Amino acid sequence: MALLGLVYRDQLFPRQSYRQTFDLLIERMPEKQACKLMVELLALAHDRGCEAELADQLQLGLDAGKLPNMKRLNALCAPDPAAIPGVVVQLALLSSYEVLLASNEMGDAA
Repeated sequence: MALLGLVYRDQLFPRQSYRQTFDLLIERMPEKQACKLMVELLALAHDRGCEAELADQLQLGLDAGKLPNMKRLNALCAPDPAAIPGVVVQLALLSSYEVLLASNEMGDAA
């Protein structure tokens, strides 16, 4: 609900379509739901690095007079970080480095 009273709210939105979307949400939804959905949209843009693409989708929705559909927008943005497989890194034993250091010392002595 902080978005409603935020003095610099318009500067918070990265593009005009975000501000216009918030205006539409406030017009058509209860304030609490509108604020929650707008925060979800901003988080999606930030977390998935799709701010410009999301702005285009929001503008298409505004032009059609439709409210944003989070399920559809989530699917359109980059893959969910939770869906990306984890990478397992096997660290080398420190003793391997000791061998390298020992062979380097021998080379310096020669």
